[in-house]
Amino acid sequence: AEAGVAVKDLCRKLGVSDQTFFNWKARYGGLSVSELKRLRELEAEKARLEKMDAGLALENEGVKAVLNRKV
Repeated sequence: AEAGVAVKDLCRKLGVSDQTFFNWKARYGGLSVSELKRLRELEAEKARLEKMDAGLALENEGVKAVLNRKV
């Protein structure tokens, strides 16, 4: 879009809505390529850690349930 392509044409080509385009633009608009790569790496790591945290919390609840039954 910064190169002069109409937003409607660009969205049609990418298969996204205008609102999605403007959300992406607001989120990633001023980032350089290296910053965008780092952001994607951090988001992937955050997702991995959140998944691991959820698994550990579930395991913790299971252990507490077993311990409470024995008492």
